[in-house]
Amino acid sequence: EEGEGGAGGGVAQRRPRPAGYTVSVALPGSIVDNMQTLELKTYVAGEIARGLALFHVDEVVVFREGAPKAHGRGKKLDPDVFLARILQYQECPAYLRRKLFPMHPDLRFAGLLNPLLAPHHVKEREASLYREGAVLRHQPASGKGCLVEVGLRNPVLLDKALKPDVRVTVRLESASCHAKTGVAVPPTEPREKTGKYWGYMVRLAESFQQVFTESTYKDGYDLTVGTSERGTSVDETALPRFRHLLIVFGGLDGLEASLEGDEQLTASDPSELFDMYLNTCPNQGSSTIRTEEALLITMSALRPKLLWF
Repeated sequence: EEGEGGAGGGVAQRRPRPAGYTVSVALPGSIVDNMQTLELKTYVAGEIARGLALFHVDEVVVFREGAPKAHGRGKKLDPDVFLARILQYQECPAYLRRKLFPMHPDLRFAGLLNPLLAPHHVKEREASLYREGAVLRHQPASGKGCLVEVGLRNPVLLDKALKPDVRVTVRLESASCHAKTGVAVPPTEPREKTGKYWGYMVRLAESFQQVFTESTYKDGYDLTVGTSERGTSVDETALPRFRHLLIVFGGLDGLEASLEGDEQLTASDPSELFDMYLNTCPNQGSSTIRTEEALLITMSALRPKLLWF
């Protein structure tokens, strides 16, 4: 179709991201600590979730700053677990939330969250070959396989028995909203086969060090980027090719505080931990940038440098 962009009048088409090519973001749960109410903590966590989805982030790592704190009955909420739970809740399609998320105090104000509206949040009458589902407890009449809730009028039958109450990605027999059967597939398949963004996974790291050492990916992250006002201007930087990119944000006191709070790391400066150390908002007009703001600023600055756009 004709459009306004480009010299020839055509609109540039987004290329599907190559298989195995991922973007991860890490940030501390402590960013919600200084927010005065649970409503505000919930809302900001939800806006972080939207930022992750807007820029096709595949994984978000929530890490602890400093030694673990006691959060027993009557104590303050655990900010790391709280943020991870809200991010997981937001990423989950609405039709699965009651099955996968039991009532919890952290979700008290979930009604304030703006919807993600990501491609894997498929509506009942929307045609889609892939859907996210939850395995039901009751067995199919045949006694073989399992029934899965996928947001259609009726559950679909999978050929293999799976553990109940587990989330699963399903490829249906057809893209019709009347599909009756399907097969379980890896959660990466929809993106690799169709190029559609299919949500992010959440990892909770018990320390700053574990962000790097306990990667979801077999060979770890081959490009790590730290963000700081003391870094090199993003305007003067090109990203090298990579398979697994990790972008790390600090909390209220920056990555310096994250490093200082981890006794296992011996680096004297946070820049030593990263392949690239970038200032993504040169000449900022405020003395501080909040982490939820830094996420949007950084991903916007890096967007032209990433391969799949």
